[in-house]
Amino acid sequence: MAEFTTPEPARRGTGHASLAALGVKLGELDLLAPIRSGVQIPQKAVKYTPFDKLYDALISILAGAHALVEVNEGLRADPALQRAFGRTACAEQSVIQETLSAATEATVEQMETALDQIFRTHSRAAHHDYAHSFQVLDIDFSGLHCGKKAAGATKGFFDGHKSRRGRQLGRVLASRYDEIVVDRLYRGNCQLVSELPQLVKAAEETLSLTAEQRARTILRVDAGGGSVADINAALERGYQYHGKDFCGKRAQKLAKSVTTWYADPTRPERQVGWVEVEASEYVRAVRRFAVRCRKPNNQWAVGVVISTLSAQTVLAETGQPPELASDPAAELFAYANFYDDRGGGIETSVKGDKQGLGITKRNKKRFAAQQMVVQLNALAHNLLVWARGWLEPAAPVVKRLGIKRLVRDLFGIRGTVETEETGRVSRILLNEASPLARRCLAAFQLLVSTQHVVLILGQT
Repeated sequence: MAEFTTPEPARRGTGHASLAALGVKLGELDLLAPIRSGVQIPQKAVKYTPFDKLYDALISILAGAHALVEVNEGLRADPALQRAFGRTACAEQSVIQETLSAATEATVEQMETALDQIFRTHSRAAHHDYAHSFQVLDIDFSGLHCGKKAAGATKGFFDGHKSRRGRQLGRVLASRYDEIVVDRLYRGNCQLVSELPQLVKAAEETLSLTAEQRARTILRVDAGGGSVADINAALERGYQYHGKDFCGKRAQKLAKSVTTWYADPTRPERQVGWVEVEASEYVRAVRRFAVRCRKPNNQWAVGVVISTLSAQTVLAETGQPPELASDPAAELFAYANFYDDRGGGIETSVKGDKQGLGITKRNKKRFAAQQMVVQLNALAHNLLVWARGWLEPAAPVVKRLGIKRLVRDLFGIRGTVETEETGRVSRILLNEASPLARRCLAAFQLLVSTQHVVLILGQT
């Protein structure tokens, strides 16, 4: 009688063994089920389904590919990472490109609906405790450069480059959680002032906000969305608002009504003061203060911030004691600092995605195809943020990692992936020479523990 032997597990090296652990977790959650069942791209499935190719594109983004052409030398050449994400092979980059180009406006709507379902299930923002604290939504536009022949590519505002052409990315960020609520693509000459109501409506639908929740939601917007019509539209829906006035001439005029200017102790070049003119043009009561800074020509640059928030709310949001509400200067600085926090919210978010996910380098000529790319980028961002949250309790070091370091460092640890004959991942070995691997070992072990995957350190 022949002796029975157990097949040896397949061992494969990978430059993304830590990302393989995330792949195991996503498989357990079946997180992408709404995309698989709800997104229909009008294209025949020969060897791979359209979902397979979208999935390959997403994995490649998570693995740090800044262009889809990198799929061939990246994921396609990394069978270990493929197996960890439940794939037995990877489509060629041109085939993935063709699938994206086959997307229609109906496909984009289906993708947005699927991402809404995923967001409501897995995000922290969707489960925010409004009774305990305000939800803060930062809203902004950011330029995305592209070729002049791309659909929707026009001249517009692109980081001060007057001759550049591109499109605009409109984003709503739940800043407490660093989660993208909404990402939308616009023509390059679109501005936030014309699209703010649409972004707010989309975020409201994604978060399923009730009237009570809208009253506990702060929209924080820069001057691009600060027209009287935009602000009144938000106030009529019951939102709280904190943002700059759109009109520069009006800001100059209102600043003349300030009777007392206070020098900001943290920014000596800046002064703030209350606007004394009544704000009768708004449908709800607001407070307005002017901010001025010296320009190189020694003239004042002036802006006006409009806010529905009370002093107690702003002090709480900036981590200051409520007793300071009796100090006019401290109160003003709190309002100004709360607006400044946009820099650590949406501006940092967009910059991190450009550096870590390469959102400016994956350009498709067709507008619907680029919209699909935008949605994949947003999903990749949120997956990384959620993964950071899953790992943080056992590895506090990951809390300070932004998108770039999550992609490059945390999920770029080399190692080995072992799979059984069925394709199930049985063991992941992380490079013991990696400091992050050593510090995050327990967290990665917890991440895959329910799937009975052994995760250890070793030499690679």
